[in-house]
Amino acid sequence: MYENRVTNITTWFLFLHCNTNKLLMKLTTSAIKNLITLLLIFLSGFNTMAQEETESFLDDFRGTASVTNNGFSLVPSFSLGDPALLFDLKFTKKKLSFEPDMRFALEAKPWSFVFWLRYKAIENERFSLRLGAHPALNFRTVNIVRNGEPEELLETRRYLAYEVAPTFKVSDNVGLGAYYLYGHGFDEGVKNTHFMVLNSYFNNLHISEELYLNISPQAYYLLTDDLKGFYLVGFVSLIKKNFPFSVSAILNKAIDTEIVPEDDFTWNISLIYSFGGAHRRTTKRKI
Repeated sequence: MYENRVTNITTWFLFLHCNTNKLLMKLTTSAIKNLITLLLIFLSGFNTMAQEETESFLDDFRGTASVTNNGFSLVPSFSLGDPALLFDLKFTKKKLSFEPDMRFALEAKPWSFVFWLRYKAIENERFSLRLGAHPALNFRTVNIVRNGEPEELLETRRYLAYEVAPTFKVSDNVGLGAYYLYGHGFDEGVKNTHFMVLNSYFNNLHISEELYLNISPQAYYLLTDDLKGFYLVGFVSLIKKNFPFSVSAILNKAIDTEIVPEDDFTWNISLIYSFGGAHRRTTKRKI
């Protein structure tokens, strides 16, 4: 039975890979921009319907739409390195959640699509344990020559990953945790990724009655195939009560790394629009 499941997943990935490449070869930049416009319209309408859907089927629905000056990943080979649009959704039913993350360059080219399925295995007053897995597609632009003319194509790379995330809640606004992710690539590029994190969070640090900060300092070890690196990263969010827009920043410092690109310091700043749910924001790690 297990072998059949693996065969089915592999067949599905091959089908998705082939058809995605064919589709992307046919799409023009204008067509992709139209798709993003439709996605924004869909999110706007879906936000209005979210409460009804939550009452009828889902326990919770929420999401964010973000624009950032630098689309980078804590795994350097997956970074975009240019301004980007990010759409994150979360559909929750009891302990299970489905969380699609869709990311695009500002010129409307796809960057990555990640489809998380997560399960809260343990959740009590002080301790929680989350398990998750996802298929993902990562896109990059490649230059080819067709009929003697240069041409740009979008190439897709397929990945499967799983995660384990225990968290200990020190108080209502302070917590400590660990995070482990293993990812496997099916195409040219990075084949095996091990991502290990020690993290903490400090929420609701009030600047005034209306403004507060959420801060999450972390240290992580990254192993991609035979290359390794050790990093420090900080996530900071500036939030106003009962206001859907917030500002966040990621500050990433390489301490000792063999992984290319060996940027000593990387950062970005993002404007985030939150909708659905209870508008409660926490710092979200972007792998």
